[in-house]
Amino acid sequence: MIPITKPFMPRLEEYENYVRGIWQRQWLTNNGPLVNELELRLKQYLKVPHMLYVSNGTSALQIAIRALKLKGEIITTPFSFIATTSSILWEGWKPVFVDIDPNTFNIDPALIEAAITPETSAIIATHVFGNPCDIDAIQAIAQKHNLKVIYDASHCFGTKYKDKCVFQYGDISVTSFHATKLYHTIEGGAVFTMNADLLKEMAYMRNFGFNGPDDFACIGINGKNSEFHAAMGLVNLKYADELLQKRKSQFLHYAELLQGMNMQMQTIDKNADYNYAYFPIVLPSEDLLKKMEAYMIGNGIHPRRYFYPSLHTLRFVEKYECTNSQSIAPRVMCLPLHHDLSEEEMHMVVRILLRVQNNLR
Repeated sequence: MIPITKPFMPRLEEYENYVRGIWQRQWLTNNGPLVNELELRLKQYLKVPHMLYVSNGTSALQIAIRALKLKGEIITTPFSFIATTSSILWEGWKPVFVDIDPNTFNIDPALIEAAITPETSAIIATHVFGNPCDIDAIQAIAQKHNLKVIYDASHCFGTKYKDKCVFQYGDISVTSFHATKLYHTIEGGAVFTMNADLLKEMAYMRNFGFNGPDDFACIGINGKNSEFHAAMGLVNLKYADELLQKRKSQFLHYAELLQGMNMQMQTIDKNADYNYAYFPIVLPSEDLLKKMEAYMIGNGIHPRRYFYPSLHTLRFVEKYECTNSQSIAPRVMCLPLHHDLSEEEMHMVVRILLRVQNNLR
């Protein structure tokens, strides 16, 4: 079987070395020494001034929304994982969907201003599949209309924009370190900001708002993460360069093999140093996608319809016209891509795609 993804697993002995220390200290959670070490190492590796390690990418979004005191309407993308939308709804605010660029799959800045009303407080944009948004255009709009910007950068470990870590942009950027991600800590996520005061407030929020044993600075949640997760993050960080290099090699090999096939590839921003985290393809029709998916699964290959459905079609949101997202979401499919995927397996994936395409001509 060729799965859509597999978590990178370091040598067991490396992880065990950290676990022995946890056993000896009996300090399992609540901002332990490994959590602090991971935050420091990640800041050094990513070259970012401020970050907090949290329980997952969704709690990171919720903390970001609270910390920026957002309210009313929040402009966002319909082409993302559901957490981007559900976090807005969970906090009690209204997602306003703006359509995507049909080539980059990111929110289209040219359409944002028309969606701004007196109730708009922010823009939450996703760097889709690790491909940076048009950050300069979004920032210009936000400054013009006094809006906050949050970037859902869940796919962006290792991505740069104009030679800087993409996590440095926006009022807050958030990411995920879930086991499916290129770099993972089993479960986990992070918030990033260039504002030290904002980071301090989010640190309170991550831990119920605690400000000492008998005082609470603000409303908070349990957004902390454990020493066991931090241990996996510390081990995996040693392999980060190798993971990024291997993923780029695999991505480019897929691209070479798929030349000439009748499908669309994502256009990567020219200002990006991309991390090649995913390999999405857009097929000419949903019918063809379904046939390819079924045939692949029948041959032990498991792609993923990601992102599907378009979020503006969910039953619990207000409806907006998002023609490009509505067109792409039913036709997009991510091919298997993970550190252990061999060239032979990639050739098998492409042969299956070609076979289905040729049989349907």
